[in-house]
Amino acid sequence: MGQVEFSREDIEQIEHQGLTEEQVRGQIALFEKGAPFAKLHRPATAGDGIRKFSGDEIEHYSRVYDETVRGRRLTKFVPASGAATRMFKSLLKVHGGGLRIERSVIADRAAGEGGEYGDVLRFMDHIDRFAFYDALKARMADAGLNLEELREKGDYTAAIDVLLSDHGLGYANRPKGQILFHRYLDGARIAFEEHLVEAAEYVRDDNGNCRLHFTVSPEHETGFRDLLEQTAPAHERSGAVRFEVSFSRQDPSTDTLAVDLENRPFREADGRLLFRPGGHGSLIRNLDRLDGDIVFIKNVDNVVPDRLKGETYRWKKVLGGYLLTLEQKIREFQRRLACCATDRGAVSAVEAFARKELSITLPDTLAGASPEKRGGFLAEQLDRPLRVCGMVPSSGEPGGGPFWVRDDKGGLSLQIVESAQIDPDSPEQQAILKGLTHFNPVDVVCSLRDGRGTPYDLDRFIDRNAIFISRKSKDGRDLKALEHPGLWNGGMAFWNTVFVEVPLVTFNPVKSVNDLLRDEHQG
Repeated sequence: MGQVEFSREDIEQIEHQGLTEEQVRGQIALFEKGAPFAKLHRPATAGDGIRKFSGDEIEHYSRVYDETVRGRRLTKFVPASGAATRMFKSLLKVHGGGLRIERSVIADRAAGEGGEYGDVLRFMDHIDRFAFYDALKARMADAGLNLEELREKGDYTAAIDVLLSDHGLGYANRPKGQILFHRYLDGARIAFEEHLVEAAEYVRDDNGNCRLHFTVSPEHETGFRDLLEQTAPAHERSGAVRFEVSFSRQDPSTDTLAVDLENRPFREADGRLLFRPGGHGSLIRNLDRLDGDIVFIKNVDNVVPDRLKGETYRWKKVLGGYLLTLEQKIREFQRRLACCATDRGAVSAVEAFARKELSITLPDTLAGASPEKRGGFLAEQLDRPLRVCGMVPSSGEPGGGPFWVRDDKGGLSLQIVESAQIDPDSPEQQAILKGLTHFNPVDVVCSLRDGRGTPYDLDRFIDRNAIFISRKSKDGRDLKALEHPGLWNGGMAFWNTVFVEVPLVTFNPVKSVNDLLRDEHQG
């Protein structure tokens, strides 16, 4: 394809976006080249890349966390900018289809077609079990509508309209963090509030400070700040804790240019270029700006009611305790390399630790090399951010998983790989995918500073080739979208990575509104 010509207005728009013409041309080149597929070697499994702790080890690492975390700056990082639109996908389709939403009509369609009609029927039949039921009933009453009477008639048209539309609760356009998830005797809690309650148990420091950071979209930041003022004081009083909550937005300069199916810049009806958010991989910059030390990362929709939080607390401390143990050992071996770089025995001991605990192996080119060269390689490998990632046994959830992956030089490393990164036309790669035994729940604890206490520049540890290209549409026209390397896969590809099996009970995402009907989300 020939060189794209940008007008003066295009250049002004690109610069206003915080990008350069060179960067945008680089994005077009990525579309033309195509996203490279990961080179899977084998799945990471229990005992082969995934550690599985015994009961004694679980208690030990939980105790280590409580005893050694003092004096560290703890933060919980929650990506919370995504809208709940997908959560209400089935309701939105029926709501916008011009069909009167009566139970008898939906039941007939569900019997014949299933799909979204079956989802909507289940929603109708259990609507009073949702934590937002009372809020919905009150909002309808304000509009002169009686939810209970309409339910008796089997008419859910108004209820679903008030739930989704901006003149009602506006749930279709709210972020998940602002949706009422769980019901309690004294009221209901939004997902955002559940993260405050959870963090108070394992992110509180010796002074009672509890730091959380949420990435939010600009239009919802004020709403989150208002909710913080409404919900935090009661939990601060009851838990003797002080929440320090900060918010950040995805930097517009991380947006990417959309292209048409011929890889030409996609233009809106007025001729302007279309830029789209560059995916959650863009959030590595937000994480970098935290000036963090020990940081827990967890998705906004993976929370449970108080009655089930005990296992969550336990395993957060186990992962944290294991991270702190590894971090201490890394610092010890770094000191040993610094003072004994020519000592063959010392270098061999570091090599054994790196291989056993961090899955780091020396490349073939260093076979038989001097202690200085081997030690130099190991010193560089140890001087990286560290993450311990919980992995749950596979349960059929779509998404990424843990693999041993080959790089371009033939080396092996542990990586989280999304299904979109795996060649669909390769029988060999697809066979490896089918052997996956664990799933990535986004349950990560990170050490983000080096041995001198200096924060790492996280930008240095991104695999920039681990991009995603997806098909989307705008105003009925097809386009291709480019996403940056994912936050916990390509964005952390060159970190030191350790996988630990965690129980399935710690993973309770809400992808669809009906997931809130699962026992794990009922009070």
